[in-house]
Amino acid sequence: MQGFFVYMTFKEVEAQPNFIDNEATRLAWWYDNGIVDKYLHRNDQSEKRFRFLDGPITANNPMGVHHAHGRTIKDFYQRYKNMRGFKQRFQNGFDCQGLWVEVEEEKDLGFDSKRDIEAFGLDKFSNSCRARVEKFSEVQADQSKRLGMFMDWDHSYYTMSERNNLHIWYFLKRVHEKGWLYKGFDAMPWCTRCGTAISQHELSDGGYKDVTHESIYVRFTLTDESAQKIRSRYSINDNHTIAFLIWTTTPWTLLSNVAVAINKKLDYALVKEADQYIIVGVERKKVLAQIEQEIAVMKGQDLLELLADQNGNIYTGPFDELDAPSKVTHRLISWDDVSDSDGTGLVHIAPGAGKEDFDLRIENDLDLLNSIDDFGDYVDGYGPFVSKNVSAVRGEIYQSLKEKNIFYKTESIHHSYPHCWRCKHELVFKTVSEWFIKADEIRPAMKKAADEAHWMPDHARKRMQDWLDNMGDWPISRQRYWGLALPFYENEDKSKFIVVESKEELKKLATNPEKVDALPELHRPWIDDIVLDGTKITLDGEKQSGVWKRVVDVGDCWLDAGIVPFSTIDYLTDKDHWNQWYPFEFITEYVAQVKLWFYATLFMSVTLEGKAPWQNVLATGFLVDEKGKAMHKSAGNSIAFDDAAREAGADPIRWLYLRERSANHHGTGNLRFGYNILDEVRRRFLAILWNTYRYFVTHANLSDWEYKEGHTSDNVLDQWILAKLGAVQTDVETYLNEFNSPDAASLLETFIVQEFSQWYIRRSRDRLSPTNTDIKDKNAFFNTTYFVLMTLSKILAPFVPFISEEIYLNLRNEKDPESVHLADWPEIEEKYENNDILEQMDFVRKVVEKGHSLRKESGIRLRQPLRNVTIVNCKQELSDQLTQVITDELNVKTVEYETNQGADVFEVSINLEIDDELLSEGTMREIIREIQSLRRNAGYAFDDEVTVFWKTETSALE
Repeated sequence: MQGFFVYMTFKEVEAQPNFIDNEATRLAWWYDNGIVDKYLHRNDQSEKRFRFLDGPITANNPMGVHHAHGRTIKDFYQRYKNMRGFKQRFQNGFDCQGLWVEVEEEKDLGFDSKRDIEAFGLDKFSNSCRARVEKFSEVQADQSKRLGMFMDWDHSYYTMSERNNLHIWYFLKRVHEKGWLYKGFDAMPWCTRCGTAISQHELSDGGYKDVTHESIYVRFTLTDESAQKIRSRYSINDNHTIAFLIWTTTPWTLLSNVAVAINKKLDYALVKEADQYIIVGVERKKVLAQIEQEIAVMKGQDLLELLADQNGNIYTGPFDELDAPSKVTHRLISWDDVSDSDGTGLVHIAPGAGKEDFDLRIENDLDLLNSIDDFGDYVDGYGPFVSKNVSAVRGEIYQSLKEKNIFYKTESIHHSYPHCWRCKHELVFKTVSEWFIKADEIRPAMKKAADEAHWMPDHARKRMQDWLDNMGDWPISRQRYWGLALPFYENEDKSKFIVVESKEELKKLATNPEKVDALPELHRPWIDDIVLDGTKITLDGEKQSGVWKRVVDVGDCWLDAGIVPFSTIDYLTDKDHWNQWYPFEFITEYVAQVKLWFYATLFMSVTLEGKAPWQNVLATGFLVDEKGKAMHKSAGNSIAFDDAAREAGADPIRWLYLRERSANHHGTGNLRFGYNILDEVRRRFLAILWNTYRYFVTHANLSDWEYKEGHTSDNVLDQWILAKLGAVQTDVETYLNEFNSPDAASLLETFIVQEFSQWYIRRSRDRLSPTNTDIKDKNAFFNTTYFVLMTLSKILAPFVPFISEEIYLNLRNEKDPESVHLADWPEIEEKYENNDILEQMDFVRKVVEKGHSLRKESGIRLRQPLRNVTIVNCKQELSDQLTQVITDELNVKTVEYETNQGADVFEVSINLEIDDELLSEGTMREIIREIQSLRRNAGYAFDDEVTVFWKTETSALE
C-alpha cells in the first residue's frame, strides 16, 4: 500500500523493564483474549501442511530445563510454519505408561519393591499411576505455556489411552502374522528392585554409570584327572593342587559358574606359588603375589587339547558343595573375546547371569544355573544363601571361599556398570523367559528407510545405522503393572498362543463377552479377568479347547511411544485423514532417542507401512551446567524449569536454546546452561534490542513524525539498513527451511546488535539533533526504523514470543493483526534490495575498522579530530554520504582516495599531526561529553534545557 499515512504515538517504554513480570502479563493476555485459539486455527483452510509429530513428554514430574530445550525447538518451528501459512495439528503428547511412571509413584507411596505394590493392591496402584499422569500432564501443560508454547492443549494425546493401546495390539498382530513374534529364553539385564527386564535400547539411554566395585580373584581347583594330565605333561612330581586363577567383579555370580573360558591364541603360564600351582595369562602374571618358579608357558590351544578328551568336570566349581551347583559339569571352553589386558586371561562363565555367557552356553552346550528370583534373592538349591539378596552376600561369599582355601585376593576397580534407567539401581543379568520380536528380517528395510531421511546432524544417521547393525531382537515384555496389556493369550499348558488385535476380537473370543464391554480400561488388573473360550479359537485349521489366559506381562513403554505416528492420526479408523499427515515432515528429540523413540517409531512404521514415519530428523545435544558437568539432582546442579522461568524469564531461555550449536545439524555437542549464561543473553542481546526499540519510541513521540507505508529514502544509511534487513531475512528463511535455527539466530543477533543498533542507530543520532532542520530526513529515519522494528518483531516472534509481542503491540496500527502471533511472516521488499549499497557499506565499515585500529595504536582518542584519512588502492571513490560516514566515524576533516581498479587489497593511512585548531576542537568535544554525562547523572530529560558554566585556565576555548 503506497502512500498510507498515519500519525503515530506510542506508549512510553521503560528504561529498565521487568521482563519477567511483562512475560506473565503477556501470557495472561494471550489466553484472556483468545489469541492462542486464533493462532491454532488461522490456517485451517490452507492447502499447505506442516506435518510435525511431537514426541511425548513423560507426565510423571514437573519439567526441568532439559525438557524445555526440546519443547522450545518444537514450538519454534511450528510458529515459523504457522506464520508462513501452513496448516498444522498442534498436538502435544504425554507418555503415560511404563516403568518411569511406576517408579516415581512407588517413591511417593513409600514402596521399595513389587511386593509392596501387590500388597497395596494392583487396582489401587493402577489408579494411583493414572492420577499421577493426570496431575503432572496438567502441570507440564502449564509450564509449557509459561515457556511460550502454543499447542492445542485440549486435544493432547496420551499413550495410556485405549486408542493408543489398541493400535499397538494391531501392530503386534501384524508382527505375529509375519512370524516375528516368539517367546524366548535369554539372559537379560534385570532390575531386582523393579523386578523386570531392561532392554538393550533402554540401557543405551544413560544406562551405564562409572562406579567403584570390589573385584575378587578366586582359584578354581582342577580335578584330580585334570591335574594329573598337567603333572604328566610338565613332569611335576608333587601332589600340590593346580588351579585356574579367575577374576570377577560380580562375586554373586560365582554360585552360577559352569565353565572357564580361555583364548586359544593367548599364552598361559603355569607357575608355582607356595604350596600350589596356578595357571594364569602370561601378560597377567603381575596380579600374583609371588612366583617361586615358572614351570611352563603354553598356548591356550595346547591347554584346551590337553584337557579336551576328559569326561566330566575339568575343575571343581567354587560352590559345588551346594545342591544346585553340584549337578553341573564344569567345562573349559575356547572364546576369542577373552583378553589379557585385565583380569587373569581366564574368564568365569555363568550362563544364568550374563548375556555373553548365555550365548556361549548355546554355542558350547553348557549347563545352566539360574540362581536368583525376580528380586535378586537366591532360590532353593543354594544352601545358606537361599532367600538372601545378591547385594548383601559379598561377605558370606568371601568367607566361604576362604574356608575352602580358594580365595586369592580382592582389589578395587572403577568401571562402567549397567543401572536401571529409572530407579538407578545396579542391574544383574538373569535368565528369563521373555516375549521378543525378531529383528533380522526387518533390519535391511529399517536401514534403507532410515537412510532415506534427512538427519541433522548427519552423524545421527550413522548412529542409527550402527544401532540397526548391532541391535538384537526386541524384548517387548515387562514383568510390571501399569503398562500396555500385551494381547497374548496362551492355552492351559502354555504350548500355544494367539494375538488378539482388537477389542472386537477380544469380545468375540471371550468366555464372558459382557465383561469386555464392562472393562473400565485396558489395563491390569481389570483386563486380567478376561479369559478366552478355546472352542472359539482355530489354529492351523484345528479347533482348540480349554480356557486361554492372557500372559501377565505388560509391554515395553517404547511400544507406547513408537505407535504414535499411527494412533494420533486415526490409522485404524480414518485412513484418508491419516494419509494427509503421514509421513511426518519433521521430528526432534535429544540424541539418545536415536536408539529409543526414533528407533521404535521406525520399527513400527517399517512393519506396518514399509517406510520411515519421518523425513527430517533433528537430534539435539544434552544440557550441562555452566562448568560443562552433567546436571543431576544428587549433584545439586540441576535446575527446575519453574525456577529458571522465575529467575530469568522464558525469552532468554528460548534464545539460548535456539541460538546454540548443539541444536542443529552442525553437531550435537552439549549445551551449557545456567543463570550467568542467561544474564549474558539478556544483556548482550535482549537488552540491546529493547534499548533500540525504546530509543525509537522516545524520539518518535517527541517529533511530528508521520508514518508512510512503503516509503523510500535518499539517505544512504536508510537504504543500507533496509537492504541489509532484506538480505538477512533471505538467509534466515533459508536456514529455517533447513531446520537450522542456530545460524538463523546468530545472524539475527549480529544484525540487531552490530548493524542495526551499533551502526545504523548510532550513525543516525545526528539526524535527530535540533540543529538538523531537514524534516524529510528525520521522517525517513523514523519510517525506516519503524519498518525495521516491525519486521523484526515478526521475524523474532517464533524465537522470543514475549518481547516480540511487547514491541509489536506498541508499534502496530489499527490495520495490523491484534497480535504478532497472528501476523504473517513478512514479505521481503524487493524495492529495498541494493547489493551495491551493501558492498559499499561493507567497505566503509572495513575502512573504519582499520582507521580505528590506527588511532588506537597511536594512542589518540577518537574525540580528538584529525586532519585527513587516505584510502589507498580502493576501486572507486565513494559517494558524498558514504564519505561523510567515514569522516564522522574516524573524526577526520577529509577523506582522500587513491583508486586502483585492479587492486585486491586496500590500505588506510591517517594523518596523525594535531595542530592548535584540532587540539581546541578535541578539547571542546571532551567538555561536551562531560556535560552530557552530568545531564544523565542529574536525571534531566531529553528535552530539558540546562545552563552550563565552565572555568578554564587557557584562552584556547574563550
